Amino acid sequence: MHHDRSRFLIDWDARDEQIRPAPETVDFDRVVEEAISRRGFLGGVIAFGSGAAAMGLLGTTSAQAQTVSRFGFTPIPIATDFEVHVPEGYTHQVLLRWGDPLFSDAPAFDHATGGTAESTRRAVGDNTDGMEMFTIGEHQVLCVNHEYTNLDTLLPETAARLAAEAEAKAAAATTEEERAAALDYRILPASAEEVAKAQAVQGVSVVELAEGPDGWAIVVDSPFNRRIDHNTPMRLSGPAAGHELLRTEADPEGLNVLGTLNNCGSGRTPWGTYLTCEENFNGYFGSSDPDLTLPEGFDRYGIGTSSGYGYEMFDPRFDIAKNPNEPNRHGYVVEIDPSKPDSVPVKRTALGRIKHENAALVIARDGRVVVYLGDDERGEFLYKYVSRDPYVPGGNTDTLLDEGQLYVARFDPDGTGTWLALTPEATGMDRALIHIWTRQAASAVGATTMDRPEWVAVNPLAAEAYCCLTNNSRRKPGATNRGGDPMEAVENSPNPRDENLYGQIVRWYPDGQDHAAEGFTWDLYVMAGNPEVHPDSPYAGSPNVTPGNMFNSPDGMMFDSKGLVWIQTDGEDSNEGDYAGMGNNQMLVGDPATGEIARFLTGPNGCEVTGMAFSADRRTIFAGIQHPGGHWPDGHGLPRSAIVAIKRADNAVIA
Repeated sequence: MHHDRSRFLIDWDARDEQIRPAPETVDFDRVVEEAISRRGFLGGVIAFGSGAAAMGLLGTTSAQAQTVSRFGFTPIPIATDFEVHVPEGYTHQVLLRWGDPLFSDAPAFDHATGGTAESTRRAVGDNTDGMEMFTIGEHQVLCVNHEYTNLDTLLPETAARLAAEAEAKAAAATTEEERAAALDYRILPASAEEVAKAQAVQGVSVVELAEGPDGWAIVVDSPFNRRIDHNTPMRLSGPAAGHELLRTEADPEGLNVLGTLNNCGSGRTPWGTYLTCEENFNGYFGSSDPDLTLPEGFDRYGIGTSSGYGYEMFDPRFDIAKNPNEPNRHGYVVEIDPSKPDSVPVKRTALGRIKHENAALVIARDGRVVVYLGDDERGEFLYKYVSRDPYVPGGNTDTLLDEGQLYVARFDPDGTGTWLALTPEATGMDRALIHIWTRQAASAVGATTMDRPEWVAVNPLAAEAYCCLTNNSRRKPGATNRGGDPMEAVENSPNPRDENLYGQIVRWYPDGQDHAAEGFTWDLYVMAGNPEVHPDSPYAGSPNVTPGNMFNSPDGMMFDSKGLVWIQTDGEDSNEGDYAGMGNNQMLVGDPATGEIARFLTGPNGCEVTGMAFSADRRTIFAGIQHPGGHWPDGHGLPRSAIVAIKRADNAVIA
């Protein structure tokens, strides 16, 4: 029998709703002060941007785009099939897939079972996400995240057994209600071995790649190849390290932890290390006691008695009834040195404990390190970290991500903004707690609630940064976030639409062209929308969104060396209703100087397009395809997340 696989994909927003349902509107008479008009809102924001920003919001006509385009490709139409599509004159190759061996002693991928825990530890992980390419001597080494896994795909035998049992119960049902209840079931691991497999398939892969006559390939048995997963030993550093809330029976000093969870976006440092970001870590913890009173702070982070993976049934480390401090040891940015396969990854608590999307690092004018960080949940915040000391090439970098100041953003309606320092004086919390309960600290200083801050990208050619605000269905009059902070649409704010289905990208310009500055001005680079379904409405999007390039839920984002911004989407791909004409998830290219946005790639139906890197010679783009539908990429057996390598047919530089 055919089952809708989409209902078995982990939807982290839905998980949060189950743990803490959205509050009812507290004041039905409250309305946004003034109805948002597309012209009125955008006009207000444009007034505060640069000329380029105004052009970006006003967009360009098709004729202008053909004249001024810096893209070098013909934009492609939407697709609704189960393939990858790129522009004419480009080629794409499936480079590495879930289960591809990293070592010669690992077996080939088993298309029927997905392999064992042991084979999984020696192979590429599942659901690729953020990635960065490093040049180490003459070697090109890719670090790539494996955000999560879909248990119906990872455990096909258990999934088939549960489906058969559900069908039998449904066949014996005497009412439609009983039948519906029988078919509404969850797939969870049935043994400790299956939990071990799930833990091994997530985390990070470090893999050397090489290009030969037949294209790119994994360098099997490279000394750089490495898998980092939910049980890899790591070190805690920074203000929260050693705090009593991070201590466990297995680690009474609170300085060492096993594993990195839900590795979403990424970042890199100028000293050659990889930053992997822990996002929805809350979904891995549950309780053997369903009536457990949750510890303080758990509600704000969505930690409850039921997990998404059932780890707590077989691994007591994830049972908060037995190990209540274990969740406090996750939700950080983790630094990994890809040049040293034996090095111990470090959780940098100074960068805060949130649902990290990515970590965008830039060097300030005085040499200090600045890291921009988004907290990907509806109504949470945008952060910035500034190191105490400057970065000195070739110097000691050990403290640069440990000693510094964490800030959170407030966006004002006059187009200005302020980075609010999260200090003990401002928050009423001690320094360690600020970095354990970072969300509570941000609420205490009055930060601006955002529409799910995802990837941040910094323009290498201009003093400006961008953040994808992917969507927020819960933004409406009277709504609040988990901390009780107001979450309603406000005119002339970076979050101007109620029940925001489509998302937008906010852009800011640091005062004095210095990313360490505490002040900034801001505008919206683009508001995604559907001008055909919602003409003359805020939901049509900004003027640079047209029927030929429309998209929803911008998520991944990266700049190339020419100052073009690459945008990846993780949205609704039904191609129906509000999303009619948008097709599958995609990768687009934007020109901040003109406002032009064009579609470069479409992924298979059911997938998210996420994670991107360039080869050292800039002739290859690597892009991730997460949780594809159908039987992509092999045409048979289990669907497999993968990374594709994209080149120009003439082998010219792409970006």
